[in-house]
This record gives sequence, structure tokens and C-alpha cells, in this order.
Amino acid sequence: MPLAARLVSEVRRAAGGLPRQFWWLWTSTLVNRLGGFVVTFLALYLTVDRGYSASYAGLVAGLFGLGSAVAALGAGVLTDRLGRRPTLLVAQVSTAVFTAVLGFADGPVAIAAVAFLVGLANNASRPAVSAMIADLVPPADRVRAYSLNYWAINIGFGASAAVAGLIAVHGYLTLFLLDALTTLLCAVVVFAKVPETLSQAVEEAADEPSGPAIGLGSVFRDGPFMAVVGVNLLLALVFQQGSTTLAVDMGEHGITTAQYGLVASLNGVLIVLLQLPLTRLMEGRNRTALLVASALLIGWGFGLTAVAGSSAALYAVTVAVWTIGEIVNAPTMMALVAEHSPARARGRYQGVYSLSWSLASFVGPLAGGLLLQYAGNWALWGACAAAGTLAAVAFVPIGRRSPQPPEPASQSTEPVAVPA
Repeated sequence: MPLAARLVSEVRRAAGGLPRQFWWLWTSTLVNRLGGFVVTFLALYLTVDRGYSASYAGLVAGLFGLGSAVAALGAGVLTDRLGRRPTLLVAQVSTAVFTAVLGFADGPVAIAAVAFLVGLANNASRPAVSAMIADLVPPADRVRAYSLNYWAINIGFGASAAVAGLIAVHGYLTLFLLDALTTLLCAVVVFAKVPETLSQAVEEAADEPSGPAIGLGSVFRDGPFMAVVGVNLLLALVFQQGSTTLAVDMGEHGITTAQYGLVASLNGVLIVLLQLPLTRLMEGRNRTALLVASALLIGWGFGLTAVAGSSAALYAVTVAVWTIGEIVNAPTMMALVAEHSPARARGRYQGVYSLSWSLASFVGPLAGGLLLQYAGNWALWGACAAAGTLAAVAFVPIGRRSPQPPEPASQSTEPVAVPA
């Protein structure tokens, strides 16, 4: 069977049985990522087009990450209190406005401040989307649903990265405005086709043990869940090297820009081609085994970079190894987080989980750069292999452990909101 026909067959098989509302949410995610130009090209815009230093570009990236971290917690609370749909709409409209403003911002202070606001608004949608999927899709189908959503993210990212380079030739302002327009279109899709799902979570919460409202403090005191977040943070720190120190290491070994582009694109290509077939193979498999295998593939895939030397082919092999680990890990982890999240506090739990990615985007490049500069590439990639191994060991009890009811906040009187 030709590759295209096989991929269509996998899509049809994976799509079966999921609710229509999920597919509208999936469509909005795809539209949003297809126009996600600014984050990918922000560093180039600042250094090449605006003439700022690499250190200033790093500062702006850090502020973007700081905004994302703040949004992870704030949006998680709003997702539970105001509802998934209002939070998502406000996040998307705000992202569109701030992205357009960033294209016109002038001066280092103004650009840095608006970049923080873009990060704040952009990441505010993650807890709402993740909670919506958990609300709409029954537990047995969540790995498949999160896998499809992750697939849409990578299709959009790959296409936008390829097209953005051509658009940028005609001016970076066009990238900012198109990014804002597609984000606004995404909000229109959500407004017109995606209903509020908080009421479904409230109905589901009726079957859970009753107790006081769950605040953010209760989430951070939920030991089993925070163990999941901690291990994800460890792997996320490793993942960050793929978009930062990997490029530096390849450059130091004489790999050309064109070769780097081909190697880096392999990650997105493999996810698009293999995400659905591998998800089918994962169905019914032992979750602990999947988590352990994914952590080892991720850690040692990056670890093998130490022996790649000046061979672009060997770098491509290492990317293929950790990409397969990523394909296995991402939907399995999202389903695990949903399982640990009480329905009445699903937004808060998704927000804290999202926080681990935001922290990694801030700490990972800095830590990796320091290791590479002062300890060498063997230390950096060896640390990645060690982190993957440690995560695999930690996944053994985590995968087997059943989620426990979180400890409620002692003085919390916050009600569970039910939309009108």
C-alpha cells in the first residue's frame, strides 16, 4: 500500500468513535499551529532583522518562558472557575492582539514587555485544551485523542516552519500579522463549534469522593501527581536540548546549516508519519512498560549524540531514536495526567503539568549551554542519558500507582463553577 494511502487508513482508524466536538477542537489546534510563525523565528527576527545581540534575544526568550509559566497556573485556575471555553477564547484573542502588537513594537523594553505578554497569553490555552479533551473523551480513548492532538500540533509546526522562511523574505511584519490572523481564526472556530465542557466535568465529579474545593496548594501537595510532574520536568529538560544545544554541537563539529535543517526536520516528519501507527501498536500495552521504554529512548537517543562526531547521518539516527521515544511518551503522559486529575480540578492539574514544560523551556537551554561550554559535549549528552535512565526508574512505581484523592486546602471555600 502506498505511504499516503496507508496514512489515510491510519487516520480513519484513529478517528473512529471520538466525539464531533473533539474534532472541532482538533481543527482549531491545527489552524493555530499552522500559523505559529513568531515563536519559531523570534530569535532570528531580533538578531538579524532588528540587529539586537544574541544575549538580548535570550532575554526575550526567557521572558516569553516566564510568561508561559505564570499562565500555566493562572489559566489552570480560570479553566476550573470560569470554564474551559471562556478561558480558551480569552487566551486566543489576547494572543492574536499581543502578537500583532509585537510586530510593531520598537525599542528593547517595549519588545521585551510585549514578548512576556505573548508568552502569557499563548500558554494560557494549554490547560483549557487539555482539560476539554479529558472532559469530552472517555478514559479508554484518551491516549488516542491526545495522540491525535499531538499529531495536529506537529503537522502545523512543520508546515509553518517551512512556509515561514519563505514569508519572512517579504518582511517579518507579515509573519506577525499572519500569526495573529490564524490565532483569531482559531478563536472563531472555538466560539462557533466548541461547546463548554465544564458541566461534563462537574457531572463526572459527582461520582468522586466529596470534600472541600481543591486549590492550587492541594495540587502541589498531591504526592503521586507531583511525582509525575517531576519526572516530566526531567525529560522536558532533555527535550529542550533538541532545539538549543544540539544546533550548537552540530555547528562545532562542522555540520552545515543545510544539513542541520534536514536533521532537525526529521523530528517533525517522523511524528507526522509514525504517530498514528505507533499509537495503534501502543493500545492495550502495559503503561509502565511504555513509559519506561520512552524515557530510555529519549535519554539515550540524546546521549548517543556524543558519538555522532562530524556525521550528519549519525545525528539523524539519534534524532530518530529520541523522536520515537517522544511519540510513545507524549500521549501516554497526557492520559496519565488526566487520570490523576480529579474532574472538579482538572484545569488546575493540567496547569501545574504545563508548568513543568514552561520551567524546562527556561532552565533547559541555560543549563545545557553551560554544560556544553564548560564541561564539553560528552558531559552534556551523558547527563541526558543519565536523566532518561533516572526517569525510566522513576516511572516503574509511577506507572503502577493508582491516583489518590488530593489533600484539600484547609481553608479553601472556593466553589466548583457550573456554567449557565
